[in-house]
Amino acid sequence: MKTIAGLRADLLRLLKKDAFRKGAVTLSSGEKSSFYIDGRRVSLNAKGAYLIAELILDLLKGRKLEAIGGPTLGADPIAGAIAAVSYIKKKPLKTFIIRKTPKAHGTRRRIEGPDLKPGSRLILIDDVATSGKSFLESIDLLRSEGFKIDTAICIVDRYDGAKEALAQKDCQLISLFTPSDFGIR
Repeated sequence: MKTIAGLRADLLRLLKKDAFRKGAVTLSSGEKSSFYIDGRRVSLNAKGAYLIAELILDLLKGRKLEAIGGPTLGADPIAGAIAAVSYIKKKPLKTFIIRKTPKAHGTRRRIEGPDLKPGSRLILIDDVATSGKSFLESIDLLRSEGFKIDTAICIVDRYDGAKEALAQKDCQLISLFTPSDFGIR
C-alpha cells in the first residue's frame, strides 16, 4: 500500500499529464489566465477518482461531519468516489450534490442525496477553486437550509481569491494542490 505522499505524487503526475494546460484561457469567472486545470479529466478517470478520494478521506480523519458534497459538476465524480472508497474502508460517508437549479418536477430539490438533518455539519468539495463563487453559493444555500459549513476542500486552489472569499464566510479552504505544484508562480 502506498503512503499518502506516494498517492499525492501519483495524483499530481496524473493532473499534470491529463488536466493541466498552459496557454491563454478565459475562466468561468470571466478572468483571463495563462493556465487551465480541468479537474474532471482526472476525477472522471478511475485511477484519478480513487486517488482523490483517498487523499480527501485522509484529510477528513478525526473530523466530525454528517456528509460531504458540493456543486455539480465538479463535485459529482469526487462525491461518488468518496462514497465508494469510504464504504470499502468500512467507514461509509454520506455524500450529496448541489444542483444549479431545482428540478422542474418531482421533489424539486437542489440538494440531492440522502436526507440530511438541519444542524448537521457538512464539508464542501469541488475540483478547482478560482474566485470561490461556486463554493460561496453552496455555503449560502446550505446555511439557509440550517446546515453548518466551516470547511471546503478542492483538488486545486488557483490562488485567485477563493480562500479569502471563503474566509469572509468563516469557512476554511483546504486544497490538495496549488499553482506552485504545477510550476506556476
